Amino acid sequence: MSNVSTTVEKPEWPKRPLGVLLRGAGQVMFQDSPWTGLLFLAGIFWGAYAEGLGVVAWGALVGLVVSTAAGYVLKLPQENGAQGLWGFNGILVGCAFPTFMGNTIWMWLGLILCSAMSTWVRSGFNKVMAPWGINSLTFPFVFCTWVFLLAARQFSGMPPTHMSTPEIAYTIDSSINLGFCNLVVYWLKGISQVFLINCWVTGIFFLVALAVCSWRSCLWAAIASAVSLFIAIVWEGPGGSIESGLYGFSAVLTGIALGATFCRPGWKTAVWTLLGIVVTVFIQAGMNSLLYPLGLATLTGPFCVATWLMLLPQYKWFLPKQG
Repeated sequence: MSNVSTTVEKPEWPKRPLGVLLRGAGQVMFQDSPWTGLLFLAGIFWGAYAEGLGVVAWGALVGLVVSTAAGYVLKLPQENGAQGLWGFNGILVGCAFPTFMGNTIWMWLGLILCSAMSTWVRSGFNKVMAPWGINSLTFPFVFCTWVFLLAARQFSGMPPTHMSTPEIAYTIDSSINLGFCNLVVYWLKGISQVFLINCWVTGIFFLVALAVCSWRSCLWAAIASAVSLFIAIVWEGPGGSIESGLYGFSAVLTGIALGATFCRPGWKTAVWTLLGIVVTVFIQAGMNSLLYPLGLATLTGPFCVATWLMLLPQYKWFLPKQG
């Protein structure tokens, strides 16, 4: 007889499920704090309703709940659930679906499926990337959402109502209002667009939310949005995209990842983070051109690519574990 127990204990739901959900929102920007998550959700609801797109806020909430529940159903490591790591991809899925597709019952069913899918895809991608000392970041959200957005071109049940029209070439209009107040608005929108919200007030919510958990993350988010805005203006990027903060959100995530999450504090990290922020802007522009003929948004893809490229060398000032 074997002396190894064959009893399989049923995993328990992590304590304080509301805290788990709120941490899932906070983990989009690497913050393990329910208060940060709560402020993120408050900012999402404020901005979504201010834009007349309240459905985006409710999509975010549904995506967060579904992806977190999927982690429990799939019996994934509970320490991940307790830290909110089951939910952060799902909340982004929930923001993206109503942003790009028409509000139909089939869109909502697709949102639920994609949110759940992002949880197990994250688990798989992390296993593949573990030998390289990196993790999947928000790429499960990007990959799964790309699949469904492309599928929307075929299924009228979830119409690509708000997606751009696929074109081979397009004209760049770099005109932009450079007044100080306008620049502040563009800077704040670069932060709010992390959750696909085009509202400068939401950017303030997010900065406060970051400061509650980590002043370093707040600082790097502010710096990253400012640097990416500067680069996009100097290189004369598309004015409409700059004004909407669309060159800032991936850079903001890169700044927080390198400057406050995966690298030890110090001058080398500061220089490396600034370089990563600049690189992110150019990757953003390149991916915009690559995906434009498909009428597909880059989402946070530029952040993922840039951060992977900056972390793969595994220099000695990095933290030993990138997960």
